[in-house]
Amino acid sequence: MAVISIFSGSYCRGEEVADAVTRMLGYRRIDQELIEIASRRYNVPQERLLRVMMGSAPLLNRFTYEREKNLAYIKAALAELAGQDNVVYHGFAGHLLPRSITHALRVCVIANMDYRVALAMEREKISESQALNRIHKEDADRGRWTRYLVGHDPYDAKQYDITVAMHLTDVESAARMICDNARKEPLRTTPQSQQAAQDFILAARVNIALAERGYDVDVTGEAGAVTIWLKKYTSRIERVCRQLSAIARGVPGVTSVQCKPGAQFVPPSLIVDPEDFDLPTRILLVDDEREFVHTLSERLQTRRMEPAVVYDGEEALSFVAGEEPEVMVLDLKMPGIDGMEVLRRVKKEHPAVEVIILTGHGSEKEEKLALELGAFAYLQKPVDIDVLAETMRAAYRKLGKKPPEEP
Repeated sequence: MAVISIFSGSYCRGEEVADAVTRMLGYRRIDQELIEIASRRYNVPQERLLRVMMGSAPLLNRFTYEREKNLAYIKAALAELAGQDNVVYHGFAGHLLPRSITHALRVCVIANMDYRVALAMEREKISESQALNRIHKEDADRGRWTRYLVGHDPYDAKQYDITVAMHLTDVESAARMICDNARKEPLRTTPQSQQAAQDFILAARVNIALAERGYDVDVTGEAGAVTIWLKKYTSRIERVCRQLSAIARGVPGVTSVQCKPGAQFVPPSLIVDPEDFDLPTRILLVDDEREFVHTLSERLQTRRMEPAVVYDGEEALSFVAGEEPEVMVLDLKMPGIDGMEVLRRVKKEHPAVEVIILTGHGSEKEEKLALELGAFAYLQKPVDIDVLAETMRAAYRKLGKKPPEEP
């Protein structure tokens, strides 16, 4: 019988639908089991695994490859559970299931905004504007996740076998429709789909071996033959492919390995852009306005910058202590440790970090104090993205001109 994967928008009764499907079919829910297996087996706190799927977690960044490693652990646990029949999964990880597993039914549960806002207001006892803000933020988290994994928006019908509109139905009717589809002949487990599930397990194990060595790649498998799909161009591509293949061959069950450019692989232009040489590679954005900071991050990515994100002063200080960035863009007004105190501590303990203040609540007095404390620049929101990008380049150029520290 089928593996049922349900992905839902917030305030669309997705949890209730998943419960009803589980009850009607007599299947097993594996949401929490998935996280527990990955946490126990790979010694990662459950909250960190959940943050991988729920958005941009502060320390899951491209400096440490922690995001890639934790994602590989989740994929391995999902592969193990999806290899079993008669299971229901509700959550973000269902997007990791490969299309080759034909006995997996992919369901999206969504509703129009009026329905979602009304339900959020009722459940959370909040105003209409608060409900809208919460839903938009949670949709943004889902969007980042699905675009990262599959390159599509979260509610794009092409990703799913069934889309259920909850503003047009009720929980029991939605569950019956899903169950009816799960019982259809195309969702029957076949020897081919069972092999695909085993291939997924092997690919997930190879993915872990590569992620733990710092490689961010995609992996597929077919009866022991593994293909490693490169995401990023490297000038040492043949050498990197040899290294990847050697690691993959060390995973039990792998019979052969090939390395190919993946869908995200883009060869470089023959003409090198001089601006690429003064782009900071380790950037930290600090702002408690999550929607703003994620939009800012995405806009900087279009300018070939890849920032990490944290949401308050305490997280910022923890991040800098472990993964010292080159350039930090810092808000001033935040709960807990405010931006001015973060600036003070960072410049005292990590003077090489160039800090750009970006605030919507500044004053001339605060600007003067920030510059005295060592801020590279003081900018006001809303900021022109090109002005910010050029300021970050200038901060990085200054960093490169600093004399080396004496031993």
